[in-house]
Amino acid sequence: MGSLSEVGEAEFAELVEPHRRELHVHSYRMLGSFEDAEDAVQETLLRAWRRRETYAGRATLRAWLYRIATNACLDLLAKRRPDPATGGEVLWLQPYPDRLLDELPAAGADEPEAKAVARETIELAYVVAVQHLAPRPRAALILRDVLGWPARDVAELLGDSVNSVNSALQRARAGMREHLPAERQEWTGAEDDVDNRELVRRFTDASVVPDLDTIATLLRDDVRYSMPPWEGLLVGRDAVVADWTANGYPEMTGLRTVPTSVNRQPAIACYQWREQEQAHLPLTIDVLRISGGAVTEVTIFGAEQFERLGLPARLEGSEADR
Repeated sequence: MGSLSEVGEAEFAELVEPHRRELHVHSYRMLGSFEDAEDAVQETLLRAWRRRETYAGRATLRAWLYRIATNACLDLLAKRRPDPATGGEVLWLQPYPDRLLDELPAAGADEPEAKAVARETIELAYVVAVQHLAPRPRAALILRDVLGWPARDVAELLGDSVNSVNSALQRARAGMREHLPAERQEWTGAEDDVDNRELVRRFTDASVVPDLDTIATLLRDDVRYSMPPWEGLLVGRDAVVADWTANGYPEMTGLRTVPTSVNRQPAIACYQWREQEQAHLPLTIDVLRISGGAVTEVTIFGAEQFERLGLPARLEGSEADR
């Protein structure tokens, strides 16, 4: 494809639309927020349209769009979040529905390594760790390790030398090792893992009762728990159980669940009976990370995420049907 300077708006939209989802996922990795990623993609496509005459076909349209998207994310970070996350938690973190991840192009889908990279770099643990990096090393890491760009292309995008990019990449990888869970390279969350599915089922059944004693047996000793956008990262089974107990979880009634998945991880959508509505209404979404036969991380999101995740707005039926 040559210059886009003479392309009309409708034709331009048709050309870039196939790349929208992967640009959104790229922006999500950079930003950690689904909503911010939407803003970044809108800005990306607007910039691309306005600067279409700068595309001369020397690179693929996809690569050109990724350059624009990366710069849009860097600009957004400079404006909204100039400082990276600290303390192990990311207050702006939002889940990414698997049903939208399924829209990604299938290129490389038959390659085990490519599939592993795509899965592991969208998990919440990875997205959280990335948010602790400074913006430019973050961009270098994602472009090199996720997208597989050559160092010279990353250097051109960032306006740095190859040596500077390689140095930033080393710092970024060291930062990721610091913030990723120790067992991160031993991910066992494949969809066909029968043991993991059984563990999720047991966790779900105990959540509905609720049976905190049983839930505790499913948590690893060093389990991590957070509930963005609320502050606080708890580490350790005792601390997590004590927090849930203090907040009245064991006394909750009228709970129902719907299984789902986000960020390629198992998740449980929880609903609670509301007498006035005569229905179960959205409560929380519990996203689980499983490793070594135990729940190693629980990230809970609020009811405002249900619509985006394609979950029902209410579950009909009596309280006794739960």
